[in-house]
Amino acid sequence: MLNDRKKKILQLIIEDYISTAEPVGSRTIARKYDLGLSPATIRNEMSDLELLGYLEQPHTSAGRVPSAQAYRLYVDSLIEPGALSDNERALINGWFNERRRSLDEIFQSTAKILSRMTQNVSMVLANRDAGARFRYMKFLPLDEHHAILCIITDDGNVDNCVVEVPLGMRPEELDYLAGKISRLLEGKELADISEELLAVVHSNISDDKLLFTSLVHSIRRMRNKHMEQKVFLGGTKQLLNQPEFRDVERVRNLLGILEEERVVRDLLKSGEDSGLRVTIGSENKFSGIQDCSMVQATYRLNGKIVGTMAVLGPTRMEYGKVISVMDYLHKYLKTMFEHENSK
Repeated sequence: MLNDRKKKILQLIIEDYISTAEPVGSRTIARKYDLGLSPATIRNEMSDLELLGYLEQPHTSAGRVPSAQAYRLYVDSLIEPGALSDNERALINGWFNERRRSLDEIFQSTAKILSRMTQNVSMVLANRDAGARFRYMKFLPLDEHHAILCIITDDGNVDNCVVEVPLGMRPEELDYLAGKISRLLEGKELADISEELLAVVHSNISDDKLLFTSLVHSIRRMRNKHMEQKVFLGGTKQLLNQPEFRDVERVRNLLGILEEERVVRDLLKSGEDSGLRVTIGSENKFSGIQDCSMVQATYRLNGKIVGTMAVLGPTRMEYGKVISVMDYLHKYLKTMFEHENSK
């Protein structure tokens, strides 16, 4: 059990190392921080902290660096997350106001602003809204053999593809057909558009097998697209700015993991039900990131998981800043989605 003095010294060592990436010595702590303690006293306390496993000494330095055990204590009980500044909040607000378009663009923007503000890699696992409802469809004629089929949902998403149309079918016939299908499917949740319902649509619209096959394929693809989970990444180049990742082989291995969407999806899904979660070093599930830390949070709307966002970086990451940014983004996105759903 650490006393208050040891905790304070450990906290200052961690925060100094996070800031400078340089091993911390007792004279540094005595000079920078007004603790009323001599360098000798601080050195003795640091020796105790090293014996207890909270500090480590790099071979080439007289200073000490925090261990994974120290970061865990720091995150659990020593950290002091602060509120974002007015400028930082304005940056986030402005970023989304300028770029807010489709659901995918919102998630991509979340990954980009998260990496920009934390200076680490960001990952967002987005759960598409399977509860979105079919609104209407329309055809845009291309030539006498083809048309663009557009399917619009109530959340504003548009899915389109080129379909073949029967030779001689006039644009007004396509409009009539689109209207009839829209009336049959309007208001249906995408997850509820079953094969049986599509068979009913078939019996009501056309005997043309080719056109029906194209329509069913397009509707099924739209439904599946909304039900899938998608990964968005941001800031992979930020790795190169971190002293810990000057080793090219280390960066290559980490980028290899990030390029595997299935692996990233599994990584983020492992913490979906735990709210804010910080994993440090060997606590991480995958061996390729066991010298990194990850902060992740799941955000929900009306009890449903909308997505999971995470920041991945060196164990020296600025945990307080990362948690503050994620907390603000969490609240901002919740307000945004609630506003969109109330329209």
